[in-house]
Order: sequence, then structure tokens, then C-alpha cells
Amino acid sequence: MADAGIATKSEEDFSKVRNKALVNSLQHFLSPEETKLISLNDIKEMLHPDNEVYVGMKIVPVEKIIGSEGRYNDFDNLFFPKHSHLKNRWLNIDKAYMQNIILPPVTLYEIGGVYFVRDGNHRVSVAKARGVEFIDAEVTSLRTEIRLSPGKSMETIIKQIISYEKKLFYAKTNYGDITNDWSLDFTAPGQYDVIYNHILTHKYYINLNQVEEISMTDAIMSWYNTVYMPVVNTIVQHKIMKKFKRRTVSDLYVWLIKYWDELKKAMGENLPLDEVLEDFERSYSESLLTKIKNNLKKVWLKSFALKKK
Repeated sequence: MADAGIATKSEEDFSKVRNKALVNSLQHFLSPEETKLISLNDIKEMLHPDNEVYVGMKIVPVEKIIGSEGRYNDFDNLFFPKHSHLKNRWLNIDKAYMQNIILPPVTLYEIGGVYFVRDGNHRVSVAKARGVEFIDAEVTSLRTEIRLSPGKSMETIIKQIISYEKKLFYAKTNYGDITNDWSLDFTAPGQYDVIYNHILTHKYYINLNQVEEISMTDAIMSWYNTVYMPVVNTIVQHKIMKKFKRRTVSDLYVWLIKYWDELKKAMGENLPLDEVLEDFERSYSESLLTKIKNNLKKVWLKSFALKKK
């Protein structure tokens, strides 16, 4: 293929991926976070890897590259370029593929069996757009016990992390066997640690009035009966879950307790839970409506800008 033909084909390739990025954005206009490329730093904050080990050169499946260390705002979750300023670099790499030019290996971080780009985001973007299955990479591994499967959004990765955290929590505390309740479920990571700290705090205050320290089993049962379930029952009675259809009652418990604590600091310790629930529900409804309006505006502006080009 002549240089002119390669240049034309490369321009077409870039237009296609930019259009796909727009379609991806439009399909998720109510939940734009699902189209964000996963940030390595966000994953590290959730998994807390022990250390990093240089692995060296590897042939890596492209499908297992799911995010980036620093360029996660430049590409969407499918590694389609989101901005026009990425065009020249993207075109040059696309042309190199068409001319069978060997490109330098990308530099990746591995964590939990999936990969994040440290250097070479454009090369990965072009490789994914062209359906390339494997890519040469220089790899550094961030050590963690959890194993992740490739996901196209942070949501899919978060679900895997939450599932892992739940297994650890139930194994560590015997919570399900003690309470006969296996429905302590969350939609955000890190919440089982919050629950564990709630139980430890509850245990501490009980022991202030005890001659002998109560067992962890008794503390869990006491917390469950006197703290957790009364709040859950109040949430159910108010039918507040109707406005939180994608959340769990355990989510609401954690959020509500935190919200309640903040309000008590400002308004006094005797603030009734029923009033807190009403205020919480009203505040959330207003913020949700604002979020939807803002997302619709962003998608319309993107569509208008692309049509002008």
C-alpha cells in the first residue's frame, strides 16, 4: 500500500475509534463512570499490594490490559481515544502496524493477573482497535493475593474485589454462623473493614462495664441485635430502599451511620434516627437529579463538538 493510501486508511481508522468512543459514551450517559478507563492508583488503593517485583519481558494477552497508570482520562474503558489531541500519535502507530514496523514493547504493571499501562497507551489502543491478541511488554508485578479477571469497567473489577473481601470477612469472623445471616452485602469495596471496626468499637464499649472481657462471638451477636438490625428495620419501615435500587440495605446502614454521626456532631447527640433518614433521603434525591442533568449536558456537548468536525 502506498504512503498516501496508508495515511488515508489510518485517518479512517482513527475516525472509527473516535465514533465508537462517542457511541460508548451515549450508551452510558446515565452512568458515565462505566466508560472510564480503570486507574491503576484506584486499584492499588483497594488492594494495597505488598510490594513490586520486576518480571521482565513477556508476551501479554491484549485483552488482559484493562487500565492505565497515568493516561486513564485520555482513553475510555475500551481504550478508544477520547480526545482529538491524541490523533497524531495514534495515526503514526496505526501506520506502523500497516507497514509491519516492529514497535518497542509497552511497559506494564501486573496486579491480580490483569495489566495496566505505564508507557505505551497509544500502542495498546491501536492494538485493541485492530484486534491484536498479544503484545510484547516489559512487566513489573504488584503482589496481591486476589486474582482478577479482565473487566471492561471499574464496576466489574469492584464486584470481584467485594466478593473476595466478603469471603475474608466471613472466614475471619464466622459472622454467618454466629448470626445465621449471610446477606451482609455491599456495592463498594472496603465496607467489610468498616463493619469489622464497628463490631470492635461495640465490643470495646461493652467491655468498659464488664469484669471479664466478652468474646468476639458475643460481641458480634450483640452488635447484630442491638445496633445493626434496629437500623436495618428502620430503613425497611421507611421503604427508603425504593430510591436505592442498585444498593443494598448494608450499604445504607454504613452510609446512614456515617451521616448520623456527622449530624450529631453539628446538632447534638439526641437526634432521632427517623429524622436523619428523612434528611438523608431528601438530600440524596436532589443530588441524583443534579447528576442526571449534568450527565445529559456533557453527552450533548460531546455529540455537538464531534458533529462540527
